[in-house]
Amino acid sequence: MTHVLISFCDPARPCLTAGHIAAMGSHLPQAAAPRQLDEGIAAEIAFTPTNARAEAITVLGDDLRARFCHEPIDIAIVPAIHRRKKLFLADMDSTMIRQECIDELAAELDLKPRVAAITEQAMRGEIPFEGALRERVALLAGLPVATIDKIIAERIELMPGGPVLVATLRASGVYTALVSGGFTLFTGPIATRLGFHEHRSNTLIVADGKLTGKIADPILGAEAKRQALGALALQLSLQPDETLAVGDGANDLPMLNAAGFGVAFHAKPKVAEACAIRIEHGDLTALLYLQGFTRAEFAR
Repeated sequence: MTHVLISFCDPARPCLTAGHIAAMGSHLPQAAAPRQLDEGIAAEIAFTPTNARAEAITVLGDDLRARFCHEPIDIAIVPAIHRRKKLFLADMDSTMIRQECIDELAAELDLKPRVAAITEQAMRGEIPFEGALRERVALLAGLPVATIDKIIAERIELMPGGPVLVATLRASGVYTALVSGGFTLFTGPIATRLGFHEHRSNTLIVADGKLTGKIADPILGAEAKRQALGALALQLSLQPDETLAVGDGANDLPMLNAAGFGVAFHAKPKVAEACAIRIEHGDLTALLYLQGFTRAEFAR
């Protein structure tokens, strides 16, 4: 079998039935018996497509998603080879955590609606990321840097499934990196909390204990994320198809396109449309199901 179809839902709301799985299997050529990854939550079916070209696999996946569009179930089709990855890169804001950190900083100055609107445009790819970042950071001038610790302690929430995802990957020997267009003052503590090996992001310039409204160059944007993936793969002597990346915004797309599995996670429309693998209902443990992990294999 050369390919695997994986179907999964939100673990908090199990809804994947034997009927769903059988119906999916009926549309797959040379399909093997289904394999339960997590009863009621995730299953997979190995098969050999009659046409294995990437375009044909994309069409098959889109067709199956359309057939089940009224069900809160995600469907992905991946090659069977190199399924378990050895390098994992993740975006932070709205991916590994629920919030956009710069919007939370702006809330301290009663500027959240204004800044959040710019953030949304940038993440949708409607305006350039770098200019939008500089514009938003400028609005934060004068904010005490100690505010960041308070925000992390009181308002930052980890995305469901994130801690288990990172712990399981690390236990399997995967190198993990948090790569964000956000700020080191957030990525440092959050990477530690989640257990990432390293983090990369932007540096806010601070003077006299306050944000100056400026950001250090060079800015870590879309191209820098892609370069981080390539550099880490080279450092670890890995091929591109041995890598996994996840994100939600337009600045994640080059990284997602360069990864073996590039996963759009509850992503902006432009990002979801550009990625063959997308999670719209499941939590971050879906990235484990994509690689064939069963619930019993999750780190505890």
